Amino acid sequence: MTVTPIELFASGIHLSRGGRIHADARPADAGRNGWYLKAFHARTGADVQADHWQVNTEAEQIVSCVIGKIRLYLRPQRPGRQGGEEEIRLTAGTAAIVPRGRWHRIQLDIPSTVMTITPPCGGRLERRADLL
Repeated sequence: MTVTPIELFASGIHLSRGGRIHADARPADAGRNGWYLKAFHARTGADVQADHWQVNTEAEQIVSCVIGKIRLYLRPQRPGRQGGEEEIRLTAGTAAIVPRGRWHRIQLDIPSTVMTITPPCGGRLERRADLL
C-alpha cells in the first residue's frame, strides 16, 4: 500500500469503528459508523457558523483550536437558567469536549485554524434567537 499525504484543509477524514480510515469522506458518506475529523481555516464568523447553535445527539464532540484564539459557548441546559451561556476560551493547541446533546457555538477572537471530531450523523443547527 502506498502512503500519500492528506490535505486536511481540502478533505475530511472518516475514522471507522473497525479501524479503517478513509480520506475525502463526507459525513453523509460515512453512515452511522465511527467519527469524522475536519480541519479548516476560519477567517470570519461565517466560517464557524457563529450565527447558529449546533448540537450532536449521537455522541460527544471535540472542538480544537490548532492556531489562533476562539471561544466555545455552551447554551444553558435549562432555558432561563441564571448566568446564561458558559464560555470556554481556546487558544492554539487546546481543545474542549462538548457533551452529547449540549447546544454549542464557536466564535472567533482572531482568524484561526479549527479542528473538530464528531460522529458523522446526529447533528442539528438552530439559528441564534438573539440575532432574529
